[in-house]
Amino acid sequence: AAVEGAILLVDATQGVQAQTLGNLYLAIEQDLTIIPVLNKIDLPAADVERTAEEIMQLTGCKREEILAVSGKTGEGVPALLQAVIDRIPPPSGNPDAPLRALVFDSHFDEYKGVVASVRIVDGSVTKLDAVRMIGTGVTVPALEVGVTKPDMRPEARLDTGMIGYIVTGLKDITACRVGDTITSGSAAGATALPGYKEVKPMVFAGIFPKEGSEYAGLRDAMDKLKLNDAALSFEPEHSQALGFGFRAGFLGLLHLEITQERLRREYDMDILVTVPSVAYRLTNTRGEQKIIKSPHELPDASHINTVEEPWMSVDIVTPSAYIGAVMQMASERHGRYKNTEYLSTGKDQRAVLHYDMPLAALIIDFYDGLKSITSGYASMNYEFEGYEPTDIVKLDILVADKPVEALSTIVWRDEAFKAGKRIVHTLKESLDKQQFVIKIQATIGGKIIAADRVNAYRKDVTAKLYGGDLTRKNKLLDKQKKGKKRMMASGSVDIPPEAYLAVLKKKD
Repeated sequence: AAVEGAILLVDATQGVQAQTLGNLYLAIEQDLTIIPVLNKIDLPAADVERTAEEIMQLTGCKREEILAVSGKTGEGVPALLQAVIDRIPPPSGNPDAPLRALVFDSHFDEYKGVVASVRIVDGSVTKLDAVRMIGTGVTVPALEVGVTKPDMRPEARLDTGMIGYIVTGLKDITACRVGDTITSGSAAGATALPGYKEVKPMVFAGIFPKEGSEYAGLRDAMDKLKLNDAALSFEPEHSQALGFGFRAGFLGLLHLEITQERLRREYDMDILVTVPSVAYRLTNTRGEQKIIKSPHELPDASHINTVEEPWMSVDIVTPSAYIGAVMQMASERHGRYKNTEYLSTGKDQRAVLHYDMPLAALIIDFYDGLKSITSGYASMNYEFEGYEPTDIVKLDILVADKPVEALSTIVWRDEAFKAGKRIVHTLKESLDKQQFVIKIQATIGGKIIAADRVNAYRKDVTAKLYGGDLTRKNKLLDKQKKGKKRMMASGSVDIPPEAYLAVLKKKD
């Protein structure tokens, strides 16, 4: 939204990827001029003509419009730079109108506060001008304005059509959100540029330190991350399995993975991430709407009117040889098939499969499964489509007839038995034997759907007998049986952290 054109850069050895498709669709929606470019043409594995055919099929351009470059040798780069000048139209805007600048990025600087990267659409801004964020309503002085070449270079002013930065001095990055419009502090009634919307987290996961003593360090690291990431949200959470940690909200799986890596690399935090869940939208019987982030927030079924879950528009790029396997996997994950596009013809034909799928089916191991069944050749991209009604239930786990809150999960009703069986089996393998039989049960609203048991230790109470009739032996065995029955009714089981982790831990 901040520019007039974009370079569609495609690896000549790999061909079009699903992420490339996602970004291309965004650029086409903004009506940008697209310059298609093939990169890495110097590599022996580069298949220039096949990849060019994919681009022509995708964009409808002519073969002579596709440029070929090598970032390594520099071949074709001067022609690409000239094409940017020739093909992309100059910026438009009204220099005499009040200031309107689009915020397309922002970051927090320890010395300067929040620095907003902006495109000046109308008007101009100079140092120390009062500027106002239309979306958040915050007014601050522009402490510094300038351009990035590639370091930050202060300028006297930024005029219409220029891309640069404005130092706001703000201490909270949420006051200067990406997509917001900056205008003059004195400009009353200035209209915001289109496209601004407040992002809402779609995926939630628990983040816990491996060592309980590291909680304070994790809290500091999360606070510092929040300074540079306005989309990250988190709140304290306590788990009887993992101790104190945070329930964090993310825009998607990639956002979760980036946050996880930054905590490990930048702050040297050793963390555990639980299986991610999605944000369900619930309407209760009183007509009130609320977002459900975890199983504990799901009320009793008698108080629920409707529950909706987020659905995604999914694009999967795969060699045509794997189409059958991909379609079967997508169907098993509640996917709704839309259509298939073929990017190329011939021996190495590739296709794009378009599906609608629930986010809950994507967030656990769909990507890993996709890579596995396509020998690593497929790629995937998804965009939020909307909320749709769903039938979900809270799956409770009972160990020795006592509910274990930390193991409760939200599942689709038709997959509850499968999920309950898996958790029950995992716990059976993880729990140690006791002096009494341990019952493990998966229940939905009091109804048992899966169960198993861990057998008790058995002491040979008849070993000391050296004679007598059978009644002496039976008397001792009956006494032992009654004792174990009493223990089973009153005994409690201490579940070790390893058993929790076997069920809760996110699959890497």
